[in-house]
Parts: sequence; structure tokens; C-alpha cells
Amino acid sequence: MPVYRRTFLSRVPALTAGLAAAVRRESYAMLSPNETVNVAVVGIRGGNEGKPVWTSRGRGQDHYASLSALPNVRITHVVDVDERHFSTTLPHLKQQWGGDPKTEIDIRRVLDDPDVDAITIATPDHWHALMTIWACQAGKDVYVEKPVSHNVREGRKMVEAARTYKRVVAAGTQRRSQLLTKQAVEFINGGGLGKLHTGRCSVFGARDPIGTTSDDAPPQGVHYDLWLGPAPARPFNENRFHYTWHWFWDYGTSELGNNGIHVLDSLRWLMDRREHPRVVFSTGGLYERGEPTDQETPNTQYTTFQYADGVVLHCDVRGWFTEPSDAGLYVYGTEGWMRITDGKVSVHLGRKNEPGPRIGSDEEDEGAGGSAPARRDRHMENFIDCVRSRKWQDLNAEILEGHMSTSLCHLGNISYRLRRSVAFDSTRERFVGDAEADALLSRVYRPPFVIPSTV
Repeated sequence: MPVYRRTFLSRVPALTAGLAAAVRRESYAMLSPNETVNVAVVGIRGGNEGKPVWTSRGRGQDHYASLSALPNVRITHVVDVDERHFSTTLPHLKQQWGGDPKTEIDIRRVLDDPDVDAITIATPDHWHALMTIWACQAGKDVYVEKPVSHNVREGRKMVEAARTYKRVVAAGTQRRSQLLTKQAVEFINGGGLGKLHTGRCSVFGARDPIGTTSDDAPPQGVHYDLWLGPAPARPFNENRFHYTWHWFWDYGTSELGNNGIHVLDSLRWLMDRREHPRVVFSTGGLYERGEPTDQETPNTQYTTFQYADGVVLHCDVRGWFTEPSDAGLYVYGTEGWMRITDGKVSVHLGRKNEPGPRIGSDEEDEGAGGSAPARRDRHMENFIDCVRSRKWQDLNAEILEGHMSTSLCHLGNISYRLRRSVAFDSTRERFVGDAEADALLSRVYRPPFVIPSTV
């Protein structure tokens, strides 16, 4: 029996044996394009209460908008452990995009609904893996936001669950669906830059300090035990809750995992890196103006990855004032180099930096799945297409790709936290003779929210 059923059904006897059998059905058959795909959206965080819904940075809201725009897709449920969003955020979504989904606080009840075909996950990072594994065990397909996992072991277990239960599991690294980046990959794969040796990327953007906040009782309507899930039991604190949870190691993965994952995933794709790096070194710090802060993760971080063949990737995270945020991705080869920014690719060849062939257009590449209100979300569309066809190999960002890219963030964070370089065995997904670093490849889980050894 799946783990989520052992921990949940023991407390919910009203669920019948017949329903239990129904959710274990092997729903592997291809769907007709005209057949409705029923989807539950998990996590619609609406920001500070009373603020306009589209100012709140909630990815689940984007999922709702994107799914609503697709033909023959029905949002059956909206799941959130903060019930306040059912009376604040959800009405805005229904007014803007339509639909009349049921509301639920516990994902396990939704997984026991045989009518649900798939779920999309836009929760804090520490919940991504367990929800994905539970969903696979329940026979549901999954679209999980970036970073796909909270640690390296979780990512591997997600891949195992997808394969074991024959599920379609997509990672929310939306740049994989950008036409411009695909064209750049094709140019590089054709030898346009010669032999690649270096790639670099950046995450720029000033963030305001979060200050300090005292522990307090959870607000009415917040199911805090469900919010914590696998994380250690700690008192409720507003700074460790909506959005700013990113900056605490128990729940988030630093800015490297929050936004660095997008550029690192694109860079790994462009550089055709199929394995993990051999050596990683990350440095930086939490640089503030002098005021106290609760934040644990760095706001400035510089990370270098070196692969077994000598190729180097580098990622900068800068959380204070710096050059414009469109600095882009850079790929360097023996015949030239390439810069990619939002909506533009420039190629420079030879010693004189002569302009290379034109790739794509100067127009913005719409449809990759950016912030709401959405236009055309090719990334979500690709996921739904694969749910219908059952061809997980056709996903633009399949869970294995998500795991490999997210692992870069985890390895960088481990090096940063240990304040030293680390050597990694790509095949074993373990560090080389380094028990201290190995301990950070997983975590201690709070029962019953435990990822098992065998999924």
C-alpha cells in the first residue's frame, strides 16, 4: 500500500475499500484529445491578505490560469493549507479564468479521488518530492514546480517513482519550452561554437531584508502541521511562512534553488551536460545593511561546477544592486561564444568577434509559461499533451532533467554551507569520502511525512 494511504486511511475510515481499489487503477491508456483531463492545483498562495491577487508571486495562480486556457482541461480541486485563500485568492481566479473547483486542505484526500488524472504542485520546496511520490503511487500524473526537490536524494526518488508507476512527471523549468533556447541548442549541437569549455549564468535582483519576527500562534485558517509536512517541528513564524520561507534551509533552497535553477537548467541544456559535476565550490554570504535578520540563506552566492571532462559552469546570485537583470547566459567554445537574454540570441565568432548567424527573432518568445496573467503556456500545454499520449519521453522538462538541474543547486548549497569545495561521484550520487557532505544529500523527516527507501 502506498505510504500516503497507510498514514491517511488509518485516520479516515469513511473511505471505502472500493474507492481504495479505484485509486490504485493502472490508468496507462492513451486519452483522446477530446477527452477531459481533470487536474488538481496544489498551492495557490495569495500573498499578504488584502493585496491584489496578481502581486503575490503565487505560481499556483499561474497554473490555474494556464490550465484554464487549455481545451478539454478541467480544474477539479484547489488545494491549500491556508484556508484564507479560498475566500480571497480563489474568487479572483474564478472571476478571471472561470471554473468552479472544490477546495481541500489535505492533498491525500484529492489523491483518493478516482476522477483526478493529474496534479500540479506549487507548494514550498520541502513538499515537492513527497507530494510527487504520493501522486505517482495513487496513479496521478504530476507537474511539479522548480526546484523539483529539497535535496538530491528526493530528486532521485521522484525519478524512481515516475518510472515505477509509469507516470508522466514534468518539471516546472519553463525555459525548456522557449523556442529561442531550443534553436540555440540546435545551433550549438551542430558545432556552431566548436568544442564547448565554459558556461556562465546569473541571477540578479535586489530583495528587501526580511528583518526579524517573533514566533506566534498560526493565524486562524492555517493548518500549520500540514504546512510543515516533512520539515522539523518549529513554532509558527510569519518570516518562515508565505514566500519568505525560501530563505530558511528547512523549507527552501536559497535563491540558487529559487531562481538560479532556471538559468542553470538552461545552461546545462545548452552545454549538453548529462552527468553531475565532479567538483563544486560555492562561496558568498548574507550581506545586509546592519539590521538584524532571521534569514539563513545567502543573498549573494558564487558557484562553480567542474565536470570530469574539464568543462566549467558558473552561476552568480546577487541579491543587492548590480547591473541590469538581463545579463543573460553565456556559452563559450573554441570557435566563438553566445549570449542569450530574454528574447534575443547573439553569436560572436573568431578572434575578431564577428557576428554569427541570426538565431530566432528579436521579439519576445511568448508562451514558455511565465507569470500570470498567462498568454499561451507551452510548458503546461506540453505536459497535458503528454498526459493524453502517455509518452513521458516527449516532455520538454521530464523529471530526470529536473532532478539533474536541481541537483546543481543542492550541490552548490552544500558547498556553501560547508564553506569548502566538494567532490561528487555522479554515478553513485554520493560525495567522495565525505560523510559530512553526504549527510546533506537528504534530511531527517518528520513522521508521518517520510520518503521511504523504496518508492
